Amino acid sequence: MTETTIQKSLFSKVFTTLKQAIKGDESFDYTVGSIKKAVILLAIPMVLEMMMESVFALVDLYFVGHLEHSSFAIQTVGLTESVLAIIYSVAIGMSMAATAVVARRIGEKDPVAAAKAGMQAIIVAFVINTIISILGVIYAKEILILMGASENAAEHGYIFTQIMIGGSLCIMLLFLINGIFRGAGNAAIAMKSLWLANICNIILCPILINGFGPVPAFGLTGAAIATTLGRSIGVLYQVYHLFFGNGALKIKISYFIPDFDQIKALVKIAAPGVLQFVIASCSWIFLAQLVATTGGDHGSAGYQTALRIMMFFILPAWGLSNAAATLVGQNLGAKQIDRAEKSVYTTARYNVIFMATIMVITLCFGKYIISFFTNDELVKTIAVEALQIMSIGFIFYGIGMVLINTFNGAGDTWTPTGINFFGFWLFQIPLAYVLAKHFNMGPTGVFIAIPVAETAITLASIFFYKRGKWKRIEV
Repeated sequence: MTETTIQKSLFSKVFTTLKQAIKGDESFDYTVGSIKKAVILLAIPMVLEMMMESVFALVDLYFVGHLEHSSFAIQTVGLTESVLAIIYSVAIGMSMAATAVVARRIGEKDPVAAAKAGMQAIIVAFVINTIISILGVIYAKEILILMGASENAAEHGYIFTQIMIGGSLCIMLLFLINGIFRGAGNAAIAMKSLWLANICNIILCPILINGFGPVPAFGLTGAAIATTLGRSIGVLYQVYHLFFGNGALKIKISYFIPDFDQIKALVKIAAPGVLQFVIASCSWIFLAQLVATTGGDHGSAGYQTALRIMMFFILPAWGLSNAAATLVGQNLGAKQIDRAEKSVYTTARYNVIFMATIMVITLCFGKYIISFFTNDELVKTIAVEALQIMSIGFIFYGIGMVLINTFNGAGDTWTPTGINFFGFWLFQIPLAYVLAKHFNMGPTGVFIAIPVAETAITLASIFFYKRGKWKRIEV
């Protein structure tokens, strides 16, 4: 066989795998065959899915960053996103539990039990989010002030916060239903729902913010309306495929009848998972408040700009690490522990390569990236400093994400919860406070505390991974 023929054959295999990953193939068995191919089939749509989730915040940031009083607008978007992080935490915790249980049942070749478990998770999400939405609408202005916004900024942006938190059920369902699809091995549907939601958001944002034809200009409020509508359309797409799709999960209305034994089992996994992400989110909220009080409105806007851009890069890495959760869950269900371990190492290797590349990009081109999102020179200066300092720990972030998803995919949600508690609350928050206040470093002290704490969390995760408790968890 000639070298040209070999190259053509290799190209053909790569192209076929990419096509299969994007199109989606629930008939593929992730408990047998090539682990590299399994990781790629799951990771590509998961990475694209998370890129689309991060695009939501960047689209809003871009358009509101060019409004009058842009520092108020950017701060409002950023602080609201920080509060929404608690909702993301609940959504991610529930979706992680759904992924773990659905993946385990699929690995056991029991798709009916997998479908029932997924629908019970949706019932729990409805109940939780109804309470959160009501409180968010009533206390939107007070929430912004509590987060460190000035009275003027809160008055300018509280309607944005009301709409975003009030419509957060679509956030919850978007994460949760995608978790169900990922557990079943159909990451492509999860990706496509985010693509659809983002296309709608990108189209609606400039129209509703700036006005177009008979549509009036809603300004900052228009960004909230566009984002909520876009996500809602994505959820409708998911629901259609749950009921009428051709995948392994076949949903029936009867599956929505509460099964309290199943709900109890899900909550048992989800509760520490939710707590795990709430701990992390509350830490980020504290850091945002600390930056706002030591750096003022411009310091806060700069930090929030850098944070949104950092999340744009980190969320795809989180998507790649989600492949470990599905592979670990399905292979533990199939009683293939060695294959589960190999899946973790393969995923971690790919994530390190990705995050190392992103670290170089942000360190070298951070100034140019920031300039695209704001015209305010003071905001720009702070944002560049924040982005470059936080990006130093990207490689450790990448390893830590894979290990956290390994624990969660196995159903061992208490281990990462404990790691997050000590890493964020007992280390990151005190370190940030001491650097910012005691050493008078202000926002810079907060920026430094982030990569230091994330590195410590990754080292702790490696230690507990090697102890192997995750291999013995029953779900």
